[in-house]
Amino acid sequence: MRSRVTWDLCWAWYRALLEAQQTRIAQMGFGHLLAVRPFHVDVPYLEALWERWEEDCKEFIMPWGHMIPTLEDVAYLTGLPVQGEPERSDYYDDIVELLGPEFVAGRRRPIRSILLRSLSEEVELRGRRRGPLETLEEFYTGVRRSLQLGDRREERSVWIFVAYLFGRLLFATQSSQMNCKFMLLLRDLERAGRYAWGAAMLGHLFSLLRSSSRRSQSIGGFTPFLQIWGYTRFPMGCGVRREGSQAMIPIMARWEVAPDSRVTDRRAEDVRATLDHYPHDQVVWTPYREETDASHPAVAAGRPLFDRHLLLLCLGTCEVLYLELVVQTLGWHQPPIEVPSLGREGHSRRRFFAEDRDWGEDHGSTVAYWREGGEQVLRQTELSDSSAYLEDYRARYAGRLRLDRQAMPESQSMRLLEGRLAEQAVELERLRAETQTLKEELARVRARQDTGASSSAQPASGDLAVRLQEALDRVQVRVWELEASS
Repeated sequence: MRSRVTWDLCWAWYRALLEAQQTRIAQMGFGHLLAVRPFHVDVPYLEALWERWEEDCKEFIMPWGHMIPTLEDVAYLTGLPVQGEPERSDYYDDIVELLGPEFVAGRRRPIRSILLRSLSEEVELRGRRRGPLETLEEFYTGVRRSLQLGDRREERSVWIFVAYLFGRLLFATQSSQMNCKFMLLLRDLERAGRYAWGAAMLGHLFSLLRSSSRRSQSIGGFTPFLQIWGYTRFPMGCGVRREGSQAMIPIMARWEVAPDSRVTDRRAEDVRATLDHYPHDQVVWTPYREETDASHPAVAAGRPLFDRHLLLLCLGTCEVLYLELVVQTLGWHQPPIEVPSLGREGHSRRRFFAEDRDWGEDHGSTVAYWREGGEQVLRQTELSDSSAYLEDYRARYAGRLRLDRQAMPESQSMRLLEGRLAEQAVELERLRAETQTLKEELARVRARQDTGASSSAQPASGDLAVRLQEALDRVQVRVWELEASS
């Protein structure tokens, strides 16, 4: 399998735009996400996750219980706004405005899709791909040289980029075409900053998890988000936290995932087996306890939705977020819930979109449900643990959880052990390089202090030296831990 996202080009294209265009795109809600440096997409890890998707309850069936990305995860990890307006209406005239009348000439209505290469062709970027030995900065330099904005007005250049961003990153599918329903979101760039992009992205991802088949050769949706969500909850991938990145926003920017062959050559079946045997007490249900809302604008704005049952609207698609099954992410004990009882009349999964029309006219109650903030999920304070839920859960999913499997074959155990050692070796190399860098920087700061820098600069230098020493101590502790376990 492979991921369908074209993250490298989106990142480089955005950086190559004029500053005024970048500002407009950031005001639409994409600035934090587009500041994240692209990293390696861990396809075996994603494939092992995707196989555990359960459409009836829209959750991943894990050995330790239901798990699902929530709007809180979207806000913290991507920085995308999760609270705002849905959108719907006719888009034919918008296509004419974006790609010109020649694009629609001779085509019958409704025009349902456009080739994504039509967008990159508009700015002379068709076929641009990052080479296997090309660094991100080298790729960006090439994109900047090739990008031709021409004499088109600023707004149209923004339209073209954001349309490509939708089709190749946020709302990527297994197709090389983009559904024209996404053109609706570009009609009014000023209004676009009020859309709930994060909720739409999550709903779109849910819809593609459902529609994938085991014969699929690619994975759609914004898969880097799903990957980092998994790393923060049950970290068994090849990603590591960047040292000194604690203040970076969004949290996805703090991760470094290098395509090291010692790790990336692992097979999906090995990841699957590792998930089966992952220690339940090491699962992280509340990974954001040390974060503050003030540092995350999307979190501060979206927090009223984090404990609510919701419908996720992505234009013609409506998906349900069953928060009732993952209240442990709120720090609560999970009560037993009968999955079939979750369905609410009128709130089951539906696909509204058929043609270029305003589906909101026929489904106004669904739009109103979103605007009203869904329904409060109540905490059952009398629970002392989640044991009753787990007992029911294991009985319901015994076949899928393979609970009768006591031990894996010796050959597979050896492969998994080799994989873990390879991951540790990769992290050790990175940490040792980080240690050397920190030592050199700390020595420079102390040398400046010793040579008698001005008194006004001394407090700042002193604070920096303390922070560098603390960072160095943390790295060295982690190095010692890895060396002791290898």
